[in-house]
Amino acid sequence: MSTFAPQELADHLKDGLLSFPITPFTSDLQVDEAAYRKHIEWQSSHDVGGLFAAGGTGEGFSLNPEEAARVVRIAVESSRPGVPVLASAGGAVVQAVQNVKDAEAAGAEGVLVLPPYLTECDQDGLFAYVSAICAATNIGVIVYNRANAIYSAETVARLADAHTNFIGFKDALGDIEHLTKVYAKNGDRLFYLGGLPTAETFALPLLQLGMSTYSSAMFNFVPEFALSFYADVRAQNREAVTRKLNDFVLPYLDIRDRGKGYGVSIVKGGLKAVGRSVGPVRPPLQDLTEKDVADLAALIESAGIAPASN
Repeated sequence: MSTFAPQELADHLKDGLLSFPITPFTSDLQVDEAAYRKHIEWQSSHDVGGLFAAGGTGEGFSLNPEEAARVVRIAVESSRPGVPVLASAGGAVVQAVQNVKDAEAAGAEGVLVLPPYLTECDQDGLFAYVSAICAATNIGVIVYNRANAIYSAETVARLADAHTNFIGFKDALGDIEHLTKVYAKNGDRLFYLGGLPTAETFALPLLQLGMSTYSSAMFNFVPEFALSFYADVRAQNREAVTRKLNDFVLPYLDIRDRGKGYGVSIVKGGLKAVGRSVGPVRPPLQDLTEKDVADLAALIESAGIAPASN
């Protein structure tokens, strides 16, 4: 049973750093439950606002529905009390509805709605898709604005009016005009989070558009640095943010951009680099090369941001 009512969850999440934990796999690509419990315990020991299990960084797209439900349940069981766990829902509408029902049964506090499938969607279709998910659960629902699921300001407002458990808008486009319209239309009815790849790169300017938080993939392996960066963003300390961008984030992007899909793979590479290996990624993703991992480890060392509790 969830402990946060939907609006309470929104109020909690909007003022804390969020993260999407990786899903560890064994050498034969099975979910490594023991490693996942250990990782969630470590992640939730820090002052993080919430953890999104089986999300993008958690390779949720490669998990079958049974695995996704199991991963969410393990995360709920392993997370420190007070750190909410959220799940994801996506694919065919019947699957997305099952995802959210499984998430609620596992004790998740909310769900992130991923783009449905590889087809074009009009606004009425997106409204009906998210409405079916909202109607199937009592927990909080957040939409992910990306790929083929681009929600207009009016559709977001329709969802907010129709469903009290619709609480948030996550963006992976960075379209300033679109974000301005969404925020101006919906205001404080929702909370807004940044979801562009390596969100730290965009965090300070997006703060001005109402996005008070974002999802940090690098929190998985350098949590203290990620939290410090977020604190500087919220304080609008441009000097400190710029220094951290130059010391680590921008060189990190150079490694990330060496291969397609590295936006996810580099997170597991980062855990390997700090001595907390969690196994490989599942195809079609590819693991970082040995040189990539070595370069990332050297970058972490040169920036002086290796995790303290390693």
